[in-house]
Amino acid sequence: MDSLEFYRQFSEFTYPGLYQEELKKLPDDVRELGKILRQNFIHRTSIEGPKGLNNSDKRFGDLSKMPWWRQPEDDILQTSGAMLTELYHRDERGFVIDRAMEDKLVLTCRYVAIMTASILKSKGIPTRVRAGHTTYFDMGDLGDVSTDHWINQYWSNEENRWVTIDVDGSLSITKDVDPFDIQPGEFDFAADAWLGVRDGSLDPRHYYNAGGFYGLIVVAWSLFYDFHSLMNSEIIYMHYPKIMPKVDKLPDNISEIDELAHLMSDPDKNFKKLQDMWEDKPDLRLLRGSLL
Repeated sequence: MDSLEFYRQFSEFTYPGLYQEELKKLPDDVRELGKILRQNFIHRTSIEGPKGLNNSDKRFGDLSKMPWWRQPEDDILQTSGAMLTELYHRDERGFVIDRAMEDKLVLTCRYVAIMTASILKSKGIPTRVRAGHTTYFDMGDLGDVSTDHWINQYWSNEENRWVTIDVDGSLSITKDVDPFDIQPGEFDFAADAWLGVRDGSLDPRHYYNAGGFYGLIVVAWSLFYDFHSLMNSEIIYMHYPKIMPKVDKLPDNISEIDELAHLMSDPDKNFKKLQDMWEDKPDLRLLRGSLL
């Protein structure tokens, strides 16, 4: 199976189940599709922070109408099928531009990326989820950090290239970046960040994640999220590979991670080698965390 056919395939996370035919009816235009998706999801930071924060134009809707008791649903709706079931449960119309605030799903970037992939794959478009870091959000008092983030790439036959898009961040980008055609250098892919920190050209303290951590360990988490996503296995935040002795500790010998990062720096050229590592390296594929 070539790489494009591979990325047409659903994973256990992106498979939409009985909703596949409904997803095919959604707009083919990625910008229009992204706008609809974003009106059905609300990020946890929107409901946890001040209700007027960066929302004077109501881009996130009327946050005052979100019930006080709503909490993030990342731990509950971990697959496309689960998200779709709850979307239709709350509003039988499914994806709609006028979804009531109280009926939106409260989910973070991984989940929007999984849903985006699920829809595009339903339309037969090769799509993959990617994990890395970005500086195109306003991080407030944290300053100019590169924060962890999940996005998508889809294959454009017309342009013969992967197009990088950020549906979840499309309403939040504060720099001159097109969320539906992110250019090289505007998103820090995890492999490039890892290799830069390892060779000393990048400052590890530049990299941050939502758990409040900084440094190479943060880049490592993104690297493994990205590796699993490239292999059509978009693991949840609570899981990490067996090569790491603890969630916050790198292995003593990290040469195997260096090798992985070098291959991931050009995942299309090295697609077969990455698949070989996926099949032959249990410490990179088998997971720890949660109940594992």
